[in-house]
Amino acid sequence: MEIPIAGAILWLIGVNIAATLTAMWDKNRARRREFRVPESTLWMLAAVGGAAAMWVTMYVIRHKTRHLRFTIGLPLMLVVQIGAVVLVWKLGGVVLI
Repeated sequence: MEIPIAGAILWLIGVNIAATLTAMWDKNRARRREFRVPESTLWMLAAVGGAAAMWVTMYVIRHKTRHLRFTIGLPLMLVVQIGAVVLVWKLGGVVLI
């Protein structure tokens, strides 16, 4: 299956923006002691391509930095995602459109 690179880039931009905004929203709600964004939502956004933005945002706004599953899990997820992109690229599954 060939994946158009333009579509993949647009997807990554969108999901990374969503991941950043969601993490910032959760941080804001945590400060005000309000109902929080479920961690499963943060993980889902990271898993579908937002791990890079989630990881950077985590340190910029100092959110979830005490949770090992985030401080270790997000970089590991990012490495796996980069590896998957390289593998798809090497196997010729990406079309430059």
